[in-house]
Amino acid sequence: MSTEIFEQYESNVRSYCRSFPTVFRTARGSRLTDVNGREYLDFFSGAGGVNYGHNHPRMKQAVIDYLSRDGIVHALDMYTEPKALFLQRLQTLILQPRGFNYKVQFTGPTGTNAVEAALKLARKATGRQGVFALMGAFHGMTAGALALTTDRASRAGAGAPLNGVTHIPAPYMFPGLDTLDYMERLLTDDHAGVEKPAAVVVEAVQADGGIYPLPADYLQGLRALCDRHGLLLIVDDIQAGCGRCGNFFSFEHAGIQPDMVTLSKSIGGMGMPMALLLMKPSLDLWSPGEHTGTFRGNQLSLVAAAEALQVFVDEQIDRQVAEKEAIVADFLEQTVRPLHPGIQIRGVGLLWGVDLTALGGDAVSRRVMGRCFEKGLILERVGRDNAVLKLMPPLVIKPDELRRGLGILAEALREELADSQQEGGSEQ
Repeated sequence: MSTEIFEQYESNVRSYCRSFPTVFRTARGSRLTDVNGREYLDFFSGAGGVNYGHNHPRMKQAVIDYLSRDGIVHALDMYTEPKALFLQRLQTLILQPRGFNYKVQFTGPTGTNAVEAALKLARKATGRQGVFALMGAFHGMTAGALALTTDRASRAGAGAPLNGVTHIPAPYMFPGLDTLDYMERLLTDDHAGVEKPAAVVVEAVQADGGIYPLPADYLQGLRALCDRHGLLLIVDDIQAGCGRCGNFFSFEHAGIQPDMVTLSKSIGGMGMPMALLLMKPSLDLWSPGEHTGTFRGNQLSLVAAAEALQVFVDEQIDRQVAEKEAIVADFLEQTVRPLHPGIQIRGVGLLWGVDLTALGGDAVSRRVMGRCFEKGLILERVGRDNAVLKLMPPLVIKPDELRRGLGILAEALREELADSQQEGGSEQ
């Protein structure tokens, strides 16, 4: 099947398909298959939307069974059996064992909807307008979430001013700068020129920013700062949550409890559209219908999501991630980093980055990604200058598949480095 129909009729806004120019037909576990029957290992996981792999058999069967008995598919925010089951499992399997007490808001179906709800609620609860966010952040593409986001190209697409956010240097940006002290100064100096904000919004792992896990002591310090100054701490766990970093929530290692948490992507289980805002009960200040959406709480998503929570516990996903994290970390340190002194490695759980900034940034990472695709491996690029290759395989990937994909990456890097050396030699 040709890609001509897409090129002729689909908007220029399409992006991922430009890096993976084939027509996909089926998917199962960690593999995608195109219309020509060629298989690809998936180190992309739908940008974090399919942490449990493609068409997980238990989730798929739950959805099939629900449809076969004419379960209601569209219900706005009415009471339904799937919603009841999901809420019950979220409380008993995830929140209560961690000592978390959150109310649950079903927002529109994508992560940016949850972020918008969090911003509106923070401003309503505090009566303040401003927000602090970190440089390197990505929080979504609608106006409020995009104001938090720092990627220049994304912000340029807004076509309107993006206001109300003070961007703070991320802790990795300036080794000599304590950005917690910097925020403290902004909040206490009567000549800082910054009004007291409603909230601080943060990713515990900056994913699209280039794979930067924030240290536990930084998150703890941020929680303490918010408590001192009456700010709400909002953690965006849309990409790094749902087991991606080992624990269900990416911030658990720090022993903190945010005031609000946004979830989407893999909370829908098998790539089904779903987004949530978790909030401390004291913050549930909404009037009925004050923040709505036609597709909040999609019933098929709730069916798959409830099964996914049970799968997380039954299949010990956290243990699986810890075991596979060790495989990835060892391979990247022992095999990939030695390929060139400029390669940097960062990551946690099954979210890792290979930073090629020192090798040429965008141009080199693009060629390596293309080589990987030609060899049957799908991964994406993130970070400044798109210089970081992001490794994000399904959490249930088999160890032999994981090693095979890592081997393809190493092979692609070796070929790129060899070709670069030859070109450099021919120019001399």
